[in-house]
Amino acid sequence: MILEMTRPTQGGLRQERKLEAVSNNLANASTIGYKKDIVSFDKAFRARVDQDFSQGDVVKTDNPLDVALGPQGLFKVETPDGIKYTRNGNFSLSSEGILVDKSGNPVMGQGGAIFIDTMEPNTSINIDESGQIFLNNEILDTLDVVSFENMKALEKTGDNLLVYTGNTADEVPLENVRVEAGSLEQANVQAVEEMAKMIDYQRMFETYTKSMKTFDEIDSKAINDVGLFT
Repeated sequence: MILEMTRPTQGGLRQERKLEAVSNNLANASTIGYKKDIVSFDKAFRARVDQDFSQGDVVKTDNPLDVALGPQGLFKVETPDGIKYTRNGNFSLSSEGILVDKSGNPVMGQGGAIFIDTMEPNTSINIDESGQIFLNNEILDTLDVVSFENMKALEKTGDNLLVYTGNTADEVPLENVRVEAGSLEQANVQAVEEMAKMIDYQRMFETYTKSMKTFDEIDSKAINDVGLFT
C-alpha cells in the first residue's frame, strides 16, 4: 500500500502549494504593483514559484509623485540590505526632501537618491513620460528604470520589493521607458479568477485527502485481520 499512499500524498502536497500561492495572490489583490505568483512543478515534483509580470490596470490618482510604469521596467530603491526593485510607484517626499517608497527607502534616479527641494513657495513637481523629474520646469534627475533578461531570477522579499539573485551587472537599462505620472498600477490579480482556482484546488485537495484516508483504513483492516488468523 506504500505506493498507493505515495501518489495521493504527492498530489495533496501539490494542491496545498497551489492553494498557498492563490491565497497570497488574493491577499495582495489591492496591493499597488503586486505581481501574482504562479506555481509549477518539475519532473521530480519539486515546486517552483514564478511571477507573472504582466501589467495590471493603471488608475489615475492625480498625485504628481505617483508613477505607473508601462509593461516593462522596475523602479530601483535603496534599502538597508542593498538595492531592490519594485513596480509600486506610490512615492512621497521624506522630511529631508528625498523621494521615497512606502517603506521610506530612497527611490533611485540616474544620479543616485533623488532630492527635491520644495521649501520655496509655489513649487511644482512634474514627471514626464520618459521618467524625467522637473521642479518648476527645471530638470532634476531621471528615474532609474531597469529590467533583466532573466526575470525569473527576481524573488520577492516582502514589502512588495524584489531582489535579484544573480549579478546586478545584469541590469538592462530601458531606452524606451514608459512612465505615467499621477497614476498607479494595480495588482495584476483577478479576484474572481483566483477564487475559482481556489475552489478547484480545494476540491482536489479534499479528494486526495479522502484517498489517503481510504488507503489508511485498508491498511489498518489488513493488519487487524492478519492478527486474527495468527
